[in-house]
Amino acid sequence: MCFKNLPVEFDGQGKASLKEGVGNPWAIDGAVKPKGFTKAKPARVAGGAVATEPKVRDWMIDPITRVAGALAIHVQMDLEKREATECHSMAMLFRGYELILEGRDPRDSIDLTSRACGVCGGTHATCSSQCMDMAFGVRPPPMGVIARNLGELAEMLYDAPIHMGLLAGPDYSTPLVEVTNPEIVRKAEKTLAPNSGLHGYETIKDIMDAMAPLTGKIYLEAIQMTRLGREMVNLFYGKFPHPSTLVPGGVTTTITTSTFNEYNSRLMGFIDYAKRVQGWWNDILDFFLECNPRYADVGNRPINIIQPGAWDDPEAYDGTYANMNNWGNLRRASPGIIINGELLSTDLTTIDTGIEEFVEHSFYEEWSGQGQRYQTDPIGNPVSPYHAWNKITIPKPGARDFKEKYTWDTAPRWDRQVVETGVYGRMWTTALAQKAPSSDFVEATGDGLRMRLPRGELPEMEIFWKVPDRLNAFERTRARAMSVSWHAANALTVLMEAYDYWRRGETRAFTQFKVPKDERRGVGFWEASRGWLTHHMTIDKGRIVNYQINTPSTINAAPRDPWGQPGPYEQAVINTPILEENGDDNLKGIDILRTIRSFDPCMPCTTHVDTGRGVISREVNSCSCTLE
Repeated sequence: MCFKNLPVEFDGQGKASLKEGVGNPWAIDGAVKPKGFTKAKPARVAGGAVATEPKVRDWMIDPITRVAGALAIHVQMDLEKREATECHSMAMLFRGYELILEGRDPRDSIDLTSRACGVCGGTHATCSSQCMDMAFGVRPPPMGVIARNLGELAEMLYDAPIHMGLLAGPDYSTPLVEVTNPEIVRKAEKTLAPNSGLHGYETIKDIMDAMAPLTGKIYLEAIQMTRLGREMVNLFYGKFPHPSTLVPGGVTTTITTSTFNEYNSRLMGFIDYAKRVQGWWNDILDFFLECNPRYADVGNRPINIIQPGAWDDPEAYDGTYANMNNWGNLRRASPGIIINGELLSTDLTTIDTGIEEFVEHSFYEEWSGQGQRYQTDPIGNPVSPYHAWNKITIPKPGARDFKEKYTWDTAPRWDRQVVETGVYGRMWTTALAQKAPSSDFVEATGDGLRMRLPRGELPEMEIFWKVPDRLNAFERTRARAMSVSWHAANALTVLMEAYDYWRRGETRAFTQFKVPKDERRGVGFWEASRGWLTHHMTIDKGRIVNYQINTPSTINAAPRDPWGQPGPYEQAVINTPILEENGDDNLKGIDILRTIRSFDPCMPCTTHVDTGRGVISREVNSCSCTLE
């Protein structure tokens, strides 16, 4: 494959190099503006002037509630066309972990980065430990890889009910829809739920009642399921959040036969939940689309997706950059880059080469003028001065200005194109790639994912998620409901794999290591519940020189880039129709909120508070297992 916008080309063996004859290959000024997204134009009045109040309204939603962290959205709405025409996504607090980690023992990064978020701390700890696998040159034994996989699958199972039941679910509940679209509630009373025999709710309104915040049955059940998932995580990570057993070279948890059996008993509870949750969400979403087909336009944007993949093959994973394409393509969740619905590559080196990060509209100083530390990745592929291994985090607070700087988030781009990420993204790449190892419980078909869930309290069931032809708020939400089945099916697969190794006596889960004293680079590629996660690290003399974290919400909540392209949240809001029945003076913005919450924002990973009181330092040593 070839990049469309970057000055990089590939030979017949897939080796990347800079194109010849390009004077300043990574220049921003003068570069061709990427294409692919068109904003709606505001309504016009006689004479061609843009309509003014009350036809066009500026609306600031601050904070966005029911998301993890501080997020604000500025929206401009065309009240004549009843749609959003402009949007700015604002991460409201400073992210500081990259500065905190400078100069520390690299082992500290596992404990510290897991504090980046209370929802997905295990994800950061795993990504950081993989980053050090590479930098230290240490390979986990198969059981260490399996333990990481089972812990991460449990973390994703625990996280899904939070979003489906507590964060996004209330947007479709009776109390909220009654305020914005009462006609839908009245119709829901008379509409039978197609999957009532599976989930037990007779009508659509019964489902909407059960989604009510604090009192609804679905809402309350979600709380119980998150507890079950956390217990599963604890079995392999020791504690959660912020596990302390993930280390370079595997995990230090004491694993016994009981560990697997207790995990399995809790997993069967998720098997039944997975069958029911996809049933009621398919009923709800299909019903809304029947009420008004324009719901398909809510949160719609180009099908541009980026995923690093997850859940490694215990024999193939060696943690090296040189073999990264091999072990990456054997992951049970496939890496991938999808542009305009086409899967371009599943090679992690190609994905890594194409990533850049820009700060033109972010509260940071530009760093590229300070010289480019690395011209290539560890195997010789060219990397941009805007790549994570060259990025330097230089905070620069300032007043908010939508033409200049307005957010603490940065603008990651792949091949200078706007991409998004999510659980639906890794399902999408896995389905299209058909490279994930097959099993008795899950199969990638090219046009979707087939999950076979065994009998529990509910009968054995086959569930199929079909790759949609649009990427909008409803399909993001539908895929997340279906992902519970996918994660459960993969957890069953990996658990059976664990039993096989255990019976053969391959029980060691950790490889000893030493912290190298020479200059090394490492990168961890992993998936959070919400998608893409990378940790890029440079160490020298046994200390961290530079550490860069790129999270799902860093990508999704991104601002404009140097070419004026809106970020994913912004693109998804722009052109979204306003379908609520309230008049112009009483709009609640439910369609905008459904759009944003369909991404499952997790802003703590993206932003962190700056005390403004100088440098805080504290000596932390994560373990003493390799101290000399």
